[in-house]
Amino acid sequence: MPKSRIRKKADYTPPAAARQAQAIKLTSRSWVAPVMLAMFLIGLAWIVVFYVTDGSLPIDALDNWNIVVGFGFIAAGFGVSTQWK
Repeated sequence: MPKSRIRKKADYTPPAAARQAQAIKLTSRSWVAPVMLAMFLIGLAWIVVFYVTDGSLPIDALDNWNIVVGFGFIAAGFGVSTQWK
């Protein structure tokens, strides 16, 4: 039985419009990292102070809601971290 011919496929060439490389603009946001870390540390300190003082500090009137406030600061830090490029 005779062998079949192997056809060469043409290499893929992208359309002319897609060939031009577009520059990606990354703006420097130097404020993001310090604010993010500050929010994390404030939230952590808030919760630690609450536990160390047996609930009398940072705000006595909030009682156990002080934990929510601390985690709120930490969540805000995660929210700020989405701006980091």
